[in-house]
Amino acid sequence: MTFDKILDNSTLWAVRYDGEEDNALQRLFEQWSAPEWLVEFFLQNISDLTSYFKITDINQAIYDTIDDNYRLQCLILDISPDADLDKLFRPLENSRTSEILLSKEKAKVKDRKGHASWLRIYAIKLEPGCYIITGGAIKLTRTMQEREHTLSELHKIEKVRQYLIESNVIDSDGFLDYLSEIG
Repeated sequence: MTFDKILDNSTLWAVRYDGEEDNALQRLFEQWSAPEWLVEFFLQNISDLTSYFKITDINQAIYDTIDDNYRLQCLILDISPDADLDKLFRPLENSRTSEILLSKEKAKVKDRKGHASWLRIYAIKLEPGCYIITGGAIKLTRTMQEREHTLSELHKIEKVRQYLIESNVIDSDGFLDYLSEIG
């Protein structure tokens, strides 16, 4: 795995998994804007869409996803150098109340009209204001453990976290040192 710098000020990175052409963030933004991919996803997950969000119209789900994807791209890619990423990312575990080393985080669109956003971007927090994106998902269930595609994201975020720990990366300085050593 390698890491792509997303913001010039080195506060946001994305994992590029071995054998992948794009980094995790690029892949998500492409999938979430591709109507063909979204049709297939929502057809496979129509029961979750209907039971959890009470939406039966796949076209509406696709429209909402593309709209939220655009809003997330604006939130993440149009961030000014002095912007606070900590306002965008929140602890992955809703019950977590204290900071932990290389914590698991999530970002989503807030204040969505009609229903909550189901788009999630997952990241490792190196330190306040500095994150590594590991992936993301369309989350249509209460917990990530309920579906294979969200459970897979839990495994990926833990795999990246363990990789960083094994590489002696515990903060952004250690991460930049690691990148200069392998670069």
